[in-house]
Amino acid sequence: MQPDSVWQAVLGEIEVSLSRGNFVTYLKNTTLEKQEDGLVVVGVTNPFIMQHIEKKYSDLLIATLRGQGVKVDRLEFKVISSARRPAEVNDTDETPQLVTRASGSGENENLEAGQISYRTPSSSFKQSLNERYTFDNFVVGDGNDVAFAACQAVAQLPGAKYNPLYLYGGVGIGKTHLIQAVGNALQARNPDAKILYIATEQFVREFVQALRNRTAATFANSYRSADVLIVDDVQFLAGKDKIQEEFFHTFNTLHQANKQIIMSSDKPPRDIAMLEDRLKSRFAGGMSIDMQVPDFETRCAIIQTKAESHNSELDPEVVEYLASNGQTNIRELEGALNQLLAWCDVRGLTPTVAIASSLLQVNKGRPKHLSAKQIIERTAKYYQVPLEDMVGPKRDKDIVVPRQVAMYMLHEELHLSYPKIARELGRKDHTTAMHSVRKITKESQINTDLRGAITEIKEHLYA
Repeated sequence: MQPDSVWQAVLGEIEVSLSRGNFVTYLKNTTLEKQEDGLVVVGVTNPFIMQHIEKKYSDLLIATLRGQGVKVDRLEFKVISSARRPAEVNDTDETPQLVTRASGSGENENLEAGQISYRTPSSSFKQSLNERYTFDNFVVGDGNDVAFAACQAVAQLPGAKYNPLYLYGGVGIGKTHLIQAVGNALQARNPDAKILYIATEQFVREFVQALRNRTAATFANSYRSADVLIVDDVQFLAGKDKIQEEFFHTFNTLHQANKQIIMSSDKPPRDIAMLEDRLKSRFAGGMSIDMQVPDFETRCAIIQTKAESHNSELDPEVVEYLASNGQTNIRELEGALNQLLAWCDVRGLTPTVAIASSLLQVNKGRPKHLSAKQIIERTAKYYQVPLEDMVGPKRDKDIVVPRQVAMYMLHEELHLSYPKIARELGRKDHTTAMHSVRKITKESQINTDLRGAITEIKEHLYA
C-alpha cells in the first residue's frame, strides 16, 4: 500500500473515534512524510498543532498505524509549511456545476433544486462579500463543526439542501465568516452568479430610501433577482412591520424559485420578539444551527491561524495564555492578538507571556489562571446548589446534573485528568468523571438549554 493510501486509511479510522471539530482542526491536514525502518514522520501545519498532537494523539496514531500493518518504533512530527491539504468543497471536481441561464430566455423560473441561474449583473448590483472570509481560513471546533458542515453542503448544492440556512449564536463567534464563505465559494466557481450579502441594517436603510424616492419596485427587483441571498443579523427586522412585509415577499419569491437563502442572528427565530409569526415559521423551515463560543483548543487554533496570517510564529505558552485569559469570542481573540503583535513589532521584540500579561491589562478581579475551585463555585452558584452538596455524597438529580456540568467544565477549560476531576468533586472513582464528561458533551449537542447554561457559566468565569 502506498504511503498516501496508508495515511488516508489511518485518518479514516481515527475520524470516527474523535469529534469532527478535533479531527478537522488537528489531524485532517496532516501528512505521512516518512516511513522507514520503524520511524514514522508525520507532517503538520504549525508548531502549535504539532505540540497538541504529540500530547494528545501520539498513542492513538501509533496504535492505528500498527493496526494498518505499519511498523512503528518511533513517531516524530515535522512542521511542513507546504503540507498537502485536502481539496475544499469549492475546489472539488465532483461538485455539480451551476447551470447558466440567460435573462429573458423565457424558461421556467422554477429551476430544479441545486441550479443557479445567471444574469448579467447590473451596475447597481452590489455583492458586498469580504474576500477574506473563506472556508480555508475558518478554524473548526466542537462549537461550530455542524454549522461548518452545513455551509459546505450549501456551497456544494445551493437551493437543494438546508434552504433556508439559519445560523445563530452570540457575538463574535464566526457567523458572518461562515455565511460569507459560502458566497465566496460559489462566486469563485462562477463570477457571473448574482450572490448578494447584506446586513439587515443596510437592507432597512435602502428600503426607507426607496420609499422616499418612490423606487420600491426597483429595490424589490434588486433583491428578488439574486441567485443567493445572504442576510446578516436578521433580528434587526423585529418591530419594523413594513420592512418585514417586504422581506417576507422577497423570501417567498426566492424560496419558490429554489434560490438559496442564508441568514444569521443572535437568537433562534422563535426567540426574536416582535417578529411576525409567518417569518419565524419560514426562517425555521430549513436548517437552524446554534453556534457556540469556541472551546479552549479552538481558541488556541484560532490564535495560531491568525498569527500565521500576520507572518508571525507564537510560542505555545503565549498562545495558551491568550486563549485562557478572558477572550471568549473570536473578535476579542483577534483584537488581543493584534494588539500584542503590533506592540512587539514596533519595538522589535518577540511576544512573550510577560509582555502579553502587561499589555492586555487583565482586570484586577479576573484571575490570570482559572482554578478548579472557581469553576466549581461558579457552576454551583448558577444552579443554586450549595457548594458542600456539589462536592458531597448526595446523588439527588438537582445536584448530579450541576456536578456533571462542573466536571465537564474542568475537562474543557482546565484539561484536568479524569482522576484529578473526580478528586476535585469529592469522588473516588475516575470513571464517574469520564461518564459525566461524555454525557454532558453528548447532551449539549442536542439540548439548547444545557448549551445556554454552559455558555453563561463561561461568560461569568471570564467576565
